[in-house]
Amino acid sequence: MIVCQYPGMLTSFLIFAAFAQTYTADVLPVLRKQCQGCHQPSVKQGNLDLTTFAGLAKGGNRGPAIPLLIDYVTGKRQPRMPLGAEPLPEEQIAALRRWIEAGGKDDSPAEAVPSSAPQLYRQLPLINALAYSPDGSLIAVSGYREVLLHKADGSGIAGRLAGQADRIQSILFTSDGKTLIAAGGAPARSGEVQVWDVASRKLLRAVEVSNDTVFGASLSPDGAKVAVGCADNSLRVIDVATGKEERKIPHHENWVMATVFGVNGKRLVSVSRDRAAKLTDSTNGQFIENVNLLRGELSAVARHPIRDFVVVGGEERVPYYYMMDRPRVMKIADDTTLIRKLEMQNGVILALAFSPDGKRIAVAGAADEVRLYDPETGDRTAALRGHKAGIYAVTFSPDSRQIATGGFDGSVRIYDAVSGALKTEFLPVPLERRASR
Repeated sequence: MIVCQYPGMLTSFLIFAAFAQTYTADVLPVLRKQCQGCHQPSVKQGNLDLTTFAGLAKGGNRGPAIPLLIDYVTGKRQPRMPLGAEPLPEEQIAALRRWIEAGGKDDSPAEAVPSSAPQLYRQLPLINALAYSPDGSLIAVSGYREVLLHKADGSGIAGRLAGQADRIQSILFTSDGKTLIAAGGAPARSGEVQVWDVASRKLLRAVEVSNDTVFGASLSPDGAKVAVGCADNSLRVIDVATGKEERKIPHHENWVMATVFGVNGKRLVSVSRDRAAKLTDSTNGQFIENVNLLRGELSAVARHPIRDFVVVGGEERVPYYYMMDRPRVMKIADDTTLIRKLEMQNGVILALAFSPDGKRIAVAGAADEVRLYDPETGDRTAALRGHKAGIYAVTFSPDSRQIATGGFDGSVRIYDAVSGALKTEFLPVPLERRASR
């Protein structure tokens, strides 16, 4: 048995240890959530990069940042930070203060810090997200820590939007084509929504949403709000102009995998691993009801372009086409919102899309083909073949004549949406050429 001869000193040491703050455990999470949206290599407001300790120590236009942190987050210096957002909670300010008072030391691990420079690829990344620009001139493709803007005919890269999120799970253009939204994150670390100016290829803001990758982003019809699904069983609604989280909606009992706004933007449908397609009032977060009869886990949802009808799908492999509004009083295990179900697919459903003219539904997933259906009859109209494995992203051109697909094999393929014929295919990322021996 060991007896301490200085119990008072031991007590003081234990108290100090309990409250000691470290950069990686206590400071970096605050900076990542509250500050990095405006202070990262792609934005660097005030010439300040807060994504690394080196950037924090170097500082920006007003000098080294560590001595100034407390002044700015408390409002002693103006403008108070984070700019345009709620002040930091007192416990976060206290953590920053204790770390600085203890010497502001760096305990970052030795591995390389993620870069915001465009990536150099040695192999094709899988494609999780695709989107046509509203004028049909560009196709945005998800890459590793970036979105690649391609000419719509596949003839070349028109721009590269490099950010911090490891994986991009969703890409959206506003209806005027001026703004691009990318959502994703780093698994088990952070979820992020990025807002880009398309013309300048500049990141306007990046908003950390949760502590895990976010899924299934959707834009309100006016482009003012973006909704994302989260691994904490919630969906979040973010103001695009300010990056402010307007509400967290916790109605699901498992991961929320996809979202879609109703025609007027006042309602949301979200689908989850809990099997439910839930209808929510997007203006106040109030749960309205389940749209569907619970069956298998759901992973995808798409809305008719001009009607409040949605198609959902997931592990059951059957796409179900529903009305958002129930025609009569709900009963237990009621399915009166169902318009029709489509045929069973050859694999789990992972992506759905409506053509802008409302004449076709595209269904994609673990199978190696995308099937197109007439929503009015449920008849299959075409099958798009050529992929070698699962297909995770599908999007129609603005004129509804073409459809782009991507997935596990890393290639983008463009098909005729009427006949299903393959028009072209291309590799979306530049591959490093290995030196020959």
